This record gives sequence, structure tokens and C-alpha cells, in this order.
Amino acid sequence: MENKLFNYFSAIMPISAEEARAITQTMHSKPYKKGTILLKEGQQSSEVYFVLEGCVRQYYLIDGDEKTNNFYTEEQWVVSVNTSAGQSSAGYFLECSEDCVLVVGNRKKEEDLYKRFPNLETVSRKVMEKVFAEQQEMITSYTTDTPEQRYSKLIKSRPDLAQRIPQYQIASYIGVKPESLSRIRKRIAKK
Repeated sequence: MENKLFNYFSAIMPISAEEARAITQTMHSKPYKKGTILLKEGQQSSEVYFVLEGCVRQYYLIDGDEKTNNFYTEEQWVVSVNTSAGQSSAGYFLECSEDCVLVVGNRKKEEDLYKRFPNLETVSRKVMEKVFAEQQEMITSYTTDTPEQRYSKLIKSRPDLAQRIPQYQIASYIGVKPESLSRIRKRIAKK
């Protein structure tokens, strides 16, 4: 865990060995079984997760149908910004799509860490900027791209998901029914 986190943070901004130790002392890794719900619609959470292994899916329930809007895999943060800041309840679910090993942190420990190591607040801000940029890119794609373009981008940027995630969840993620995804995949295969 320590090496992966240290490498992740160091790629964003250099951190000292002392800061790295402090981070690993305030966070712990924990295994979760496939199907574990980390957050339910209507709940608040002060926890944040960093995916060491596995995949966490974020989805909404709309008229009884699951609408997937994100997959978090290795070296990605799973952050419920509104709920971790105590502003509102989650409008979605977070579920382990695979067996996972997640680094778990919480808001209180994070704030204490910033008091001791102000540089880490800057690192955290840079991490959040990266997370928000990824989210903005995804939102833009939903606004401007066709489902076929979204699928093409997904398999180019995250080819492992096609092997790891059930096709009906990928279909939901790009905004189509499973049968439409099959047609999209056939068209792309012919190109």
C-alpha cells in the first residue's frame, strides 16, 4: 500500500518520506468482496477510498433501473464530495464490482493531517483538480458525443473495463440498452 500511494502522490507533487509515513498512518487498506455496497443512496459518508485493486461502480437507481455513471479502478479516488463535506446525502450507490482492496481515509483524519503537514493540503487540492478534470471530461462526453463515440473513447482510454465489467453495465455507462451496445460493438469491429 505504502509504495502505491507514495508513487501516486509523488507523480502529482513531490512529498517527503515523513509526509508519506503520515499519510499511511492515517489511512488503512481493507479488502472488500464483490457486491459490497460502500455507500447507499440517502447516506452520508466521511470516508474516501483509493483503489489499490479492483473496481468500484457508481450508479443511480431511476425507476428501478440501475444507471451506471462511473467506474473507479486502480489508482483512482472514490470521493463522495458532497457527503464527505457533510453537505448532503448521496443520490447514488457505490458498489464493489469486483473483489477490491481499497485504502480508506476519512475527513477528520485528513484535516488533522493538513494541520501537521500544510504541504499535503496542496497535494490534496492537486488530486481533486485531477479528479474534477476527469469528471468534467466525462460530463462533456455525455453532452457532445454519440454513444458510439463514448464507447470508442472508453475502450481506448480504459480497455481493461471491457474485460472486467458486465456488458449491461457498460451499456448503461454509455447511455444505451445492452442490445444497442451489441450493435455498436459490431459496427466498430467492421471498421
